[in-house]
Amino acid sequence: MASTQGLKFLADQGVAVTLHPYDYDPNADAVGLAAAAALGLDPALTLKTLMVEVDGMPGCCVLPSDRQLSMKKVAAGFAAKAAAMMPPAKAEKLTGYRVGGISPFGQKRGVPTLFDAASMGAPKVWINAGQRGLLLGIAPTEALRILRARALTLTA
Repeated sequence: MASTQGLKFLADQGVAVTLHPYDYDPNADAVGLAAAAALGLDPALTLKTLMVEVDGMPGCCVLPSDRQLSMKKVAAGFAAKAAAMMPPAKAEKLTGYRVGGISPFGQKRGVPTLFDAASMGAPKVWINAGQRGLLLGIAPTEALRILRARALTLTA
């Protein structure tokens, strides 16, 4: 199994995860939903990682693959005036990951991270491991702790 910066980061923190490879579809309209379908997972517990810019500063948002970010709620969550999606090329350069394989774990430059609260009560969620076609299973409480992240309502 491939090792990624995200998996190395989690191993260094002593966090045990499960790995879930799947056939990545580069033509999928929604990568997170395609991953959930490929693995037979609940899309509400299969989380996508989106990079944002809030008042010009980078941020990371992790949310269920079947939901959409509310930029108004993202801005409020980061105590900012405005939020927008980060351009893909900038997200790749900042994180060290390719779009479709961005993980909140082990990014080249750590940035403030928010999780949507909707799935935080589940015993386990699935998040990209830092490579297209590879998810990791983790307790959401562990993900929040390791990333020093907060859980808020980020979706409309």
